[in-house]
Amino acid sequence: MKTAVKLILIYFGLQLFSAIVVLTLTFVYNRVQGNPPGSIDMVAPALILSFILMGIYLWKAGYIRTDKQTWSPVSPVYLGFAMLACLSAVLIIEYMQSLMPELPNLMEGTLDALQSSWLGIASIALFGPVIEELIFRGAITPVLLRRYSPTKAIVLSALAFGIFHINPAQVITAALIGLLLGWIYYRTASLIPCILIHVINNSLSVYLSLTYPQAEYMRDIFTGDVYYCLLAASVVALAGSILWMRREKHME
Repeated sequence: MKTAVKLILIYFGLQLFSAIVVLTLTFVYNRVQGNPPGSIDMVAPALILSFILMGIYLWKAGYIRTDKQTWSPVSPVYLGFAMLACLSAVLIIEYMQSLMPELPNLMEGTLDALQSSWLGIASIALFGPVIEELIFRGAITPVLLRRYSPTKAIVLSALAFGIFHINPAQVITAALIGLLLGWIYYRTASLIPCILIHVINNSLSVYLSLTYPQAEYMRDIFTGDVYYCLLAASVVALAGSILWMRREKHME
């Protein structure tokens, strides 16, 4: 777990550094232009800068591998089942969370601010998922797989992924989805399906948040029997997808 702790701390450190750099540059720009404080969005640029710096670090440190297997495509059918499994799991996890006491959402204001600009949306839906997959499935999981059994490695990676999100409202969901993404990486040894699934999941989350801003859970969008039919279908889809992926070849 030393690698996981080190990379997470480096990433948070780079986020803090990026925030200071952007804050300083924005302050100077506002003073020169005579703009009032807070007139320029700083959150999205700071995030983008931290993604770039983390990507450079991962590359320089040798965590981004260039071997063919890591970037190998999977068959469209296998990818489809993997996406179906993850989206179904998200709906099931969300339903389970809706039955539990509500956890504080410490990032609600930040996420709202990010979703107010295209750069912020790109940070959530595209750049964030890519860098997180490079960190967790590209760097941390392979190290854990070399040291522990597959089950232990996947569980530890998922726990690190959940804790990494810090926000109580996201920790459980992230950890459980991390289990599935870790398993998919273990089965395929490729980052392609993990990145695509992560991007689609975050993009869908942003779309629903912007389209239905008052909805807290999916049952606020799909009500009554429609929601429970969708939930039942998700359980069947998740189980069926995992069973199919366990016995089928994934490569093209």
